[in-house]
Amino acid sequence: MTEIRASVRLQFHRDFTFSRALLLVPYFASLGVSHIYASPILTARPGSTHGYDVVDPGCVNPELGGEQGLEQLVAELRRHRMGLIVDFVPNHMAVGGDANPWWLDVLEWGRRSPYAKFFDIHWNSPDPALKGQCLVPFLGGDYGEVLSSGDIQLRYNSKTGAFYAQYFAHQFPIYPPSYPQILSLCDDENLKNLGERFAQLENAENPWEAAGDLRKELREAAASARLEQQISAAIGQFQIGENSEEKIERLHQLLEAQNYRLASWRTAADDINWRRFFDINELAGLRMERHEVFEAVHAKIFELIGRGLIDGLRIDHIDGLANPRAYCRKLQRRIRRLLPRHPQHTKPVHFPIYVEKILAAGERLADNWQVDGTTGYEFMNQVNLLQHDADGGEILTRHWHEFSGRPADFSEEILEARRLILSTSLSGDFEAVAQNLLLIARSDIHTRDLTLGSIRRVLTELIVHFPVYRTYAGACERTTQDQVYFNQALEGAQRTLPESEWPILQKLDAWLGAEPLHSMPPGPDRALRARTLARFQQLTSPTAAKAVEDTACYRSGAVLSRNDVGFDPEHHGISLKDFHKLCMERQSRFPRTMLTTATHDHKRGEDTRARLAVISERPGWFKEKLDLWHTQIATLREEQHDGPAPSPGDEWIVLQTLLGSWPLDYRPHEESGEQTDVQRNNYAERLQGWLEKALREAKLRSSWSAPNAAYEQACRHYLHEFMHSPNMLELRCEIARAALEIAPAGALNGLAQTLLRLTTPGVPDLFQGTEFWDFSLVDPDNRRPVDFAARAAALAQQESAESLIQHWQDGHIKQRLIACVLNERQASPDLFSYGHYIPLTTSGEHAKNCIAFLREWQGKSCLVIAPRLVAELLQDVDRPQVPTEKWGDTSVELPQGIQDAKFTSLISRREWRAQGGHLYLRDILSDFPVNALNIDVGHVG
Repeated sequence: MTEIRASVRLQFHRDFTFSRALLLVPYFASLGVSHIYASPILTARPGSTHGYDVVDPGCVNPELGGEQGLEQLVAELRRHRMGLIVDFVPNHMAVGGDANPWWLDVLEWGRRSPYAKFFDIHWNSPDPALKGQCLVPFLGGDYGEVLSSGDIQLRYNSKTGAFYAQYFAHQFPIYPPSYPQILSLCDDENLKNLGERFAQLENAENPWEAAGDLRKELREAAASARLEQQISAAIGQFQIGENSEEKIERLHQLLEAQNYRLASWRTAADDINWRRFFDINELAGLRMERHEVFEAVHAKIFELIGRGLIDGLRIDHIDGLANPRAYCRKLQRRIRRLLPRHPQHTKPVHFPIYVEKILAAGERLADNWQVDGTTGYEFMNQVNLLQHDADGGEILTRHWHEFSGRPADFSEEILEARRLILSTSLSGDFEAVAQNLLLIARSDIHTRDLTLGSIRRVLTELIVHFPVYRTYAGACERTTQDQVYFNQALEGAQRTLPESEWPILQKLDAWLGAEPLHSMPPGPDRALRARTLARFQQLTSPTAAKAVEDTACYRSGAVLSRNDVGFDPEHHGISLKDFHKLCMERQSRFPRTMLTTATHDHKRGEDTRARLAVISERPGWFKEKLDLWHTQIATLREEQHDGPAPSPGDEWIVLQTLLGSWPLDYRPHEESGEQTDVQRNNYAERLQGWLEKALREAKLRSSWSAPNAAYEQACRHYLHEFMHSPNMLELRCEIARAALEIAPAGALNGLAQTLLRLTTPGVPDLFQGTEFWDFSLVDPDNRRPVDFAARAAALAQQESAESLIQHWQDGHIKQRLIACVLNERQASPDLFSYGHYIPLTTSGEHAKNCIAFLREWQGKSCLVIAPRLVAELLQDVDRPQVPTEKWGDTSVELPQGIQDAKFTSLISRREWRAQGGHLYLRDILSDFPVNALNIDVGHVG
């Protein structure tokens, strides 16, 4: 095995299995990748396209090829000295349907189930209708209507002897002590007596074994045709038809006797009494802080690690856990004990652990989690900032405000979205925290008069102004960093709360981490405080995600390339000095952290963002184009009672999306050809899928919970007519020309961000297929099948650099860059894993339009140079390379010790020597748009 150098992220599902990936291993090895980075591999909901909806963590997903398929894939990886990193989901499991045995057991036995404490269920709900029950919000309509419709059907499983209610794909087990309500309707006395024995399970100390015996008796009895008919007849007394009031009431009474309460999906936001993943009813939160849960959920993964089949982990949604720090440290300890059990030939040099963590501006991952870093969202943000002109971003923000009427300040969108999320999709989670805070207040004579209403108001403003995903307070006091962020939230809340409620804010501050738990004596009060603190910290995280990523980023459209997962759209650019500082800090603190620019969760592909970044350099050009197009497309807009459809803001976002994602090979003026028709239809279909999601996520004129059919239809018609109507051909051609005008600068941005991902401190990750241009949109568009055969064929070609530049539109130039640098990382792993990051000074006419640095380790060095903000230099240029003469006297100033060295391009293999201590960009960027140069100090001229 080799230490991780670079990974390729693969999305596994039933149409892309382990056996399919096995065939690609030689290609990835040739590309220079050291590890496959797999989406979750444990058994997920049948047909899952992503694997995050795990239903059985004790088994490798048979749809992917099962354990045998995994073993075969790993064997092939080992033959190429490669490893496997696996995405693991500790925060939640998929529920609903009939595939999760743990969840079904909880529904069947309630609090008596051995899995009841696995899930974060609030059994003591303040709602009297939910005492001791779990809300199950899976019905498509109101409970009474669904019940009366007959869609809930009582059934009997003759193989298990169990009764259950079926609602389409959902299965709801019937509590065995309530079986008498069914069996008492049989004529046979034996069946009735059996029912009475089931009833006695209510008071049994260990009812599960006895229930198994009774079910066996029931199965044996039902083997008789006569008794089987009686059971069927009894079930028939619950089947709803015409004039079925008595049957409706009978089924209702049976369902009321269960450990769950069936309800409409709409009730979840307000009434849910268990923690979900964000606001998704089909994903239930796990109590990973409990030892038995930790061991049960990780058992198979630990086994696979112990057998040497897994070489690293990516931990999904770490901020969803009650105590991420404790979890990571415990995970690290368990893995260290497992590693010596690896077969000697597969024992890894280092077992990396990455956490999916969104870091706010200035936030730092804690050093004491004992992980290798994050999955790379912060790097994605930093390199994106480097490619934006901050002044241009400010200008576009003002234009956006004038055009759309939406706030110019993105922070206003965030505050509005947070309030919306807390009062709608997460209101039930919010209420659980508020109710707990009320219990804390009632336990002290000095705070017993605090009202639930006042607690709700203050808690709302505190969360609304939270500047980070969450804090990490626990038994000990807050860290210094946590205190800074909590203080910012307190200050923000004070600005919006009346002064009379500031004392309540101080109390919440104390209860939510300022007063360490260890200062309290053990007992119920301390336990309540600990639960409340955990739930509060687990609430601020999904609030941030839903408000920023899934709402505000769809409402604000000034520069769409700044709206992505882990980004801070309030910032429009970054200085070279600050970018270098971040790289040096990363090298010092987390040199093995993952670096990415494309993920399965991104809003726009890495090259879509790279092209859109060019608009920040040309804000006047974009505004002029937008105003023209707005006039030309006016006939497609529809006036509705609440405004035009699409709204000005949505139209801006649509037109900017077209600019960013327009396919390089789609030319509208050639629409007579059959191939062009296919291209147009495919692109139009992708855009329509993106549009529906964008409109609903924004939650302005439509939403997932309340789709506005009229508005969505008008927007679909608008986009369809633009893409297909002969009357819009001229406008299609104009937008295509505009997209192709900025495409070379966008492609150069794409090459630059690729080179920086491959050479700055950290481990570069390649999302599947993005070795060619990535003009994808939000999922599921970014998870489309990849033509790996075309990529393997392209890699096998030995084209010159000039040839690659000439037909740059096919993306082969990007793949060549990746392969050359990754193979150098393979040849010199220590240089990029441990090497110092040394910023270099540039001088001359365009010194601000490039970035240069050294990687140096034990006498070996590599110089990296990439252009930035060069849209002006590329005007009227049809290739992603700045003409050499335009660089003028721009140069890289070389430090002592390498001024007389030989510099060899990793890409073209061309050699240069410095002139007067400088390398001139007109030379080193003459044969390729970006460059990485090996430095040979042994060849002094």
